[in-house]
Amino acid sequence: MDFRRFLQTVWRFKVIVGAAAIAGLLAGFAYLYLRPPLVRSTALVVLPSTASKYIQTQALIATSNQVLEDANRAIRPPLPLTMLRKRVTVNSLTSDVLAISAEGQTSAQAEHLANAVAASYLSYVSSPSSPGGVVVGRILERATVATTSGLRGRILAAVVGFLLGGVAGAIIALGIARADKRLRLRDEIADAIGIPVLASVPVQRPTDPAGWTRLLESYEPDVVHAWSLRKALRHLELTDARGGGRNGATLTVLTVGTDRKALALGPQLAAFAASLGIRTALVIDSGQDPDSTATLCTACRATSMAPSGRRINMQVTVADEEDIDQMPASALTVVVGVVDAKSPQTTGLLRTTVTVLGVSAGAATAEQLARVAVRAAADGREIAGILIADPDPTDHTTGRFPQHVRPAEHRRPTRIPGTNMDTRP
Repeated sequence: MDFRRFLQTVWRFKVIVGAAAIAGLLAGFAYLYLRPPLVRSTALVVLPSTASKYIQTQALIATSNQVLEDANRAIRPPLPLTMLRKRVTVNSLTSDVLAISAEGQTSAQAEHLANAVAASYLSYVSSPSSPGGVVVGRILERATVATTSGLRGRILAAVVGFLLGGVAGAIIALGIARADKRLRLRDEIADAIGIPVLASVPVQRPTDPAGWTRLLESYEPDVVHAWSLRKALRHLELTDARGGGRNGATLTVLTVGTDRKALALGPQLAAFAASLGIRTALVIDSGQDPDSTATLCTACRATSMAPSGRRINMQVTVADEEDIDQMPASALTVVVGVVDAKSPQTTGLLRTTVTVLGVSAGAATAEQLARVAVRAAADGREIAGILIADPDPTDHTTGRFPQHVRPAEHRRPTRIPGTNMDTRP
C-alpha cells in the first residue's frame, strides 16, 4: 500500500482514527492522574579544595550503597535500595560543589530524601574509614524547593497519548480496509468487470415517498455533474432520442437491492434528461427486491396521478408485468431494475435496448459485480457502462478504461550508455 492509499484509508476511517486518538489523549491524562509525576529537590554540598581533583570520585561515593543505606534509615517510610538508587542523582556543579538531587511523590518526601543523602554522604567521607581519605565538607544549601514537570509533563503525556492513539487507530483502519473487499475507486470498479465508468455523481438519499417526490420534481445537478450526465447520455446515444414506445430509446439502470444509494441514479438520470427537453418516462421495476423500492414506487404512483412542478417532460410509472411497448409514448424510457445481490436474476425485468450498471462507491465487491454482469449477459443484456453514486472524495481515478485496455504510460526513448547514437551516413 502506497502513501496515498494509506492517507485515503485514514481519511475514509477518520471517525475510527479520531476516536482512537481521543482515547489515547484521555489515557494520557488518566495515566498522569493515577501516576502523577515525581517532584525533584536538590541539596548543594561544598567540598574543600583538596578534594577538587577527585570531584567525580566523590560523586560516585555519594551514590554508593553505604551512603544510600544510611540515608534510608533516616527517611520514613524507607524505600527499597533499587528504587532509592533510581531516585537519587549526584552531579558536580563546579570543581568543589556537588548537587545531590532526589525525587519523591511529594515535595516533603523529595526534600527530606535529598537532605538525608547529603547528610549521610558528609558523615561517610568525614569518617576515618572513608576510602578516599577524610574529607571535611559542609552543606552549602539544604533542599527546600521542590520542582516538578507540572503543566509541561501533562501536556507531553497528553500529546504522546494522542499520537499513540492515532497510530493505533490508523493500524485498525488499515486492518479493516484489508479485510473489506468492497470496491471504492473508479478504476477498481471498472477493472472488476472490464466496463468503463460513464459518470460519477452524488446522489440524494430519500427515505420516504415525500423525499422521492421532491427528487423527481426538483433534482438539479451542479454544472460539473450535469456535464458528466450529459456525456453519459451522449456516449449511450440517448441524447437524440425521438419518438415513443417502440421507436424511442430505452435504458435500464441495473442496481442491487443492498445498494440503497445507487437506487437514486435512475430517477436522477431521468429527471436530468427531462430537464434537457427530452420526453422521458421513468419506470420502476422492483424485480427481485420489491422492499428496496417500496417508498419509491409509492412516490411514483402519487406523482403519476397528480403531476406537478416543472417536470412536464417526464412521466413516472411502476411496472408490474407490462411490456415496455405498453408504456406511455416517450423519447427516452429509463427503467430502474433491482436484482438480488447474492443471486441476481434479470429475466423478469423489462427489456430495453441499453443497460448500464449503477453502483455506489464502497457498496459492492468484485465478485458481486461480476455475478450481476454474468447474469445480465446470459439474459442477452450487455452492460454498456457503469454509473457511480457518491464517489469517494479521495478517488482521483477515472475508471474510463478497464485495466486491460488502459493506455500505457508514454515513455521517452533513453540512450543506452556506451552506444553510439550518431545516425549520419
